[in-house]
Formats: sequence, structure tokens, C-alpha cells
Amino acid sequence: LKFSSSREWQSTMAAVDVVDATGISRARIPAGAAFEEETARLSKAEILELRQKHFCKAQSVSYINTNPLLITRGQGARLFDEAGQEYLDTRNNVCHVGHAHPRVAEAVGRQVVELNTNTRYLHPNICLLAKRLVDTFPSGSGLEVCFFVNSGSEANDLAMRLAFVRSSSRHVVVVDHGYHGHTCQTIEISPYKFDHKGGEGPKPTVHKVPCPDVFRGPHKGPEAGKQYAEYVAKACQDSGGQVAAFVVESGMSVGGVILPPSGYLERAYREVRAAGGVCVADEVQVGFGRFGDYFWAFEQQGVVPDIVTMGKPFGNGMPLAAVVTTRSVAEAFENGLEYFNTFGGNPVCCAAGLAMLDVLRDEKLQENASAVGKHLLERLRALAVKRPIIGDVRGSGLFLGIELVRNSADLEPATQEASEVVSRMKDEHRILMSIDGPFNSVLVMKPPMCFSKGDADQFLEALECTLSDLRGPGAGAAVGHTPT
Repeated sequence: LKFSSSREWQSTMAAVDVVDATGISRARIPAGAAFEEETARLSKAEILELRQKHFCKAQSVSYINTNPLLITRGQGARLFDEAGQEYLDTRNNVCHVGHAHPRVAEAVGRQVVELNTNTRYLHPNICLLAKRLVDTFPSGSGLEVCFFVNSGSEANDLAMRLAFVRSSSRHVVVVDHGYHGHTCQTIEISPYKFDHKGGEGPKPTVHKVPCPDVFRGPHKGPEAGKQYAEYVAKACQDSGGQVAAFVVESGMSVGGVILPPSGYLERAYREVRAAGGVCVADEVQVGFGRFGDYFWAFEQQGVVPDIVTMGKPFGNGMPLAAVVTTRSVAEAFENGLEYFNTFGGNPVCCAAGLAMLDVLRDEKLQENASAVGKHLLERLRALAVKRPIIGDVRGSGLFLGIELVRNSADLEPATQEASEVVSRMKDEHRILMSIDGPFNSVLVMKPPMCFSKGDADQFLEALECTLSDLRGPGAGAAVGHTPT
């Protein structure tokens, strides 16, 4: 058969009989109905049974300690279960401009019926995406060379390769509680992984410095940035004065929504560069305008990194991530060993990325993040006055943390209460939240960027209601840790 267009292909294939390998025609099956009919017949209990049978227990399921959700549809800042029940989503930063955004879906659909192949061929999507991505960085930054990959883990793994190639050192400075991915290389630079159960601790060439936490940490006040940066300077000295890289999340998510204090990155970057290293800004969680007033979170610190990594929200749910670096770093990588990524930057995922950037611009979602984020911060800090279990409220734009404590004197983490809150917010108010931080006591908000002031007010009302009726550590213990 020959087709003059993808539309002709679709209409023809919708009507043909399906023939198996023996050449015998099976029953006529409507296009796309084979697996959809099968999945539609699966009950929630059957799906959970299949999940438990065919998946490793290391792959967690959200809310498994109470009643896991079967999510079948999304729209904007909301998710829907198999019964059509609606949940306000405050925690999914993957669908950056909203779940199932029609412009992104249409862009993907148009491209997938035309072509999807590797990047050795010329294609306009990847080149236009590179140009538009570079245009988002500060003028004169020198960040102009792009590598497209499939995930934030891949991006950070490649960033380390870039750093190692240009340096004779293998010493890396990392920040406590930091998380940079699940590959072997990125686990080695992620204290969140190597210091936890099942981890192997830091390698001799990995130098961990304290998290610049001005709420729980030893340093507070206007000098905190400089004081925390001193640990980076010492780590550079401990490496023998030669480091390959300093890797830090511009906003630490699993660390409990930690934003570096003023001056921290400026001083830390200066020390690292003096020791021959490059500075890597991990923007996987916080890039693309999530900070509201800044498109890239590192801009809040007034610095320019040598390498920037990004992932999660880039493709609005499609596997798209990138590394952007300077010409000098990229040229050191041109040592004769080819870098090729089969799926990284494929036309379909690049179409999703371009559409996401279009929506972000046209719907003014960065401005929305700024306005709604300030509204949330103001209201949450007012609530903290009434509910002392809220020890701290912090963040920027739509990247916010609410740290729960049992008392303000010693800041005892309210770990059990945090699990109780997120479980009851789901069950009683149909609002989805996540928990992070070293003690699992920080409620984290990083919703789709279309999260509105009305959504914020709905969340605030539900949170106040839940906090006013906490059942305490005993009942919290009955709920148990809530994996989110």
C-alpha cells in the first residue's frame, strides 16, 4: 500500500483487517482498540495485583499505606481517578503547563504521524528548540551548546562526563541531601541516595558539604551564604586544590525546598573555579519559570554556571531533557569519542518541548507562578501564626515548602503528622501533596504552572481544616509513612 499523507494512512488502517503471522485474518479490530479494550476491563484491584507481581518493591506506589490511586485522566491542575473523582494536584511538576494540555498533545500528534527518528538526520524541531532554549539564558552567559537527552538523570550523568573530560581531577563537591538521578554516576553524587538505606556512602573523590539550610542548619542571618560557602572552599582544599565539578540544585526539592541564602553560589562558584572545576546548576526540579520572578532558579543568586541541566517539565510529560554548556566546555568534549543518543532530541519530543515553551509564553505562566506563589506565601505565613506546627514556610513562585515541627524550641520534626496531613488531604479533600526533607516533615508544593489563585485558596482552606483537627503523633503513627 502507498499513502500520499499520514491522514490517508490513518483512515485506511482504521478499516483493514488484522492479519497474523500465519496470514489468517483475525476478527476486524477498530484502530487502537486492541489493548485499550483489555486495559478497560482491568479493575483497580487487578491492576494493583499486576503491579505487585511484575514490579520490584524498590519501585514505590504513592499512598500505598492507605489507598493508592488509579489515575486515568488529567486536565490542567487536576487529575481524575477511574470513578471520575477529581483531585487538585499540588505536587506534579512534570506536566509543566498542565496535564494533557491540548496544544502540547496536538503538537505531539501532528509530529508522530509524520516522523520520529534519531538525530543524525537534520530536522528543524531540534535546531529551533536549541535556539529557543539558549535564548532563555542571561545575555552574555556563554551558555550556547546543547545536548538533548531523555531524563534529568541522563542530563546530570552527561554533565559529569563533560566535567571529567576537561579536568584531570575526579573530585566532585556535592551538597548534603542533594539528589541528581538514578544512574550509577548520579547516585555517586547524590547524598539523598548514597547516605540512605541501601546506599554505599560517598566515594573518596566525592566531597559532601552541608546543605545551606537557614532554618535547621547552624548558620542563619545575613552572613549565612558566606558561611555555608566556606564549606565548599574547604572541600576544594581537601581535594588537593583540584576539583572537576561542584554540583548543586538551584532549589533543593528532596532536601525540603531549600533555597541557597544570598551570596552562597557567588562565593562557592568562585572557590570551585579557582580549584579548576566547573559549576553545574541542576535545574531539573525548578527550571522553566517555576521560581516566578526568574526563568532559571540560579538567576536568583546572580551567578552564571558553566553547565545547566534540565529535565522533568521540559516535554510536559514527554521524555525530554537537556544539558546546556559553554563553548569551551563543549570543545573539551570533542576528543574523538562520539556522543550519540538514540532518542534524545527526537522530533516528537522536541515538538512537545517547543509547544510547552509556546504555552508557557502565551499563557503567561511564569507570571502566574510569581503572583500565585506570593499569594500562597503570604497566606501560609499568616496560617503559621495560628498553627505553630508550621515551623517554616519558604520557597519562590510555585516551588514552596511547609516544614512541620512539634515545637519551636528544638524544631523536633513532625514526621508522623506530615504523613497524616497528606493522607487526609487526599482522602478528605481530594488534594494531592508530597513530603520531602531529611525527616520527611516538609510538605512540598510544585504544581503545574497553571495552578490558579482559586486553586491556591482551595488548597489553603483544606490545609487549615486539616491542621485544626490533627490527631497527633499517635494517630499519625497509625497512618504510617505516606509514600508520595
